[in-house]
Amino acid sequence: MKKIILQRSFLLAVIWAIVIFVLCATPGHYIPSAHWLDLLSVDKFVHASVFFVLTILCLFAAAKENKPRAVKVGLLIICVFYGGLLEIMQATLFVNRGAEWLDFVANSVGCLLGWLLFDKLKYAFELKETKIKYNR
Repeated sequence: MKKIILQRSFLLAVIWAIVIFVLCATPGHYIPSAHWLDLLSVDKFVHASVFFVLTILCLFAAAKENKPRAVKVGLLIICVFYGGLLEIMQATLFVNRGAEWLDFVANSVGCLLGWLLFDKLKYAFELKETKIKYNR
């Protein structure tokens, strides 16, 4: 029987997922508020951004480990599911927190943008690494 070992390349993604969990579990009155930011809907941008980063980190780790496309699709689904699960937990378990459908939509949009932009970001990082190696 194979042991499931967390590969080092996925460690950053797991740490980021824990950071997201802690932020979502933090009671609302501890989160700083700027009322003028509400006009710009910064909250949704933050939701999309943190899940964009989570998806990119997962996909970079999968690419580094040469995982097939099916694994990458699975990671995208897991990231979207994680965003939904956190919203459910905010509605039911966390103190002074609430869930919103639009937060889940923002989480999912961030995941999808990460998926769509991953190849471009991967290419940019590979190109940068190539230049660094060539210049040495």
